[in-house]
Amino acid sequence: MGDRKEARDTEFQSFVIGRWPRLMRTAFLLTGEQHAAEDLVQSTLEQVYVAWRRVGSADDPEAYVRRVMINAHARRHRRRLKEFLAPKDDSGLVREVPDRGDRIAQAEDRNALLTALAQLPPRQREAVVLRYWEDLTETQTAEAMGCSVGAVKSNTAKGIAKLRAIPGLAEMVTQGGWQR
Repeated sequence: MGDRKEARDTEFQSFVIGRWPRLMRTAFLLTGEQHAAEDLVQSTLEQVYVAWRRVGSADDPEAYVRRVMINAHARRHRRRLKEFLAPKDDSGLVREVPDRGDRIAQAEDRNALLTALAQLPPRQREAVVLRYWEDLTETQTAEAMGCSVGAVKSNTAKGIAKLRAIPGLAEMVTQGGWQR
């Protein structure tokens, strides 16, 4: 029995090490704050560890963990009943090494984008982050958010429209060559 527990612990540890940067990035984009993101990832991983036997044997453990994280974030937000605050600064964010295909990482003013993103209502922010930052399909996003594909389309369209309406961001997109 001890060997099985050690094997599960090793499998969980490997999962966490391999997914930590991506989980942190998603959490930061959802919360808009480094410390809140760290807390969100930690509490998510605590919940997942307890159920690792079931999570580890799932078809897509990362999607399972992402869903747990989104649900935890939604619960926290509902309790506070207030809008997200724009991040003051993203200097504490652990930076990933951008790959050449990641246009968002190539943007001149990342802070402007994060500030604009933080102004979106929670569901629109979740939809935009999952669709465009995490590059999930509409179906995967709907599963992660626990809603219909139509709700994902609606929240994504409204969120993108609000982002496009921000003057400084719109100029950055046209000048910086951002295109999706």
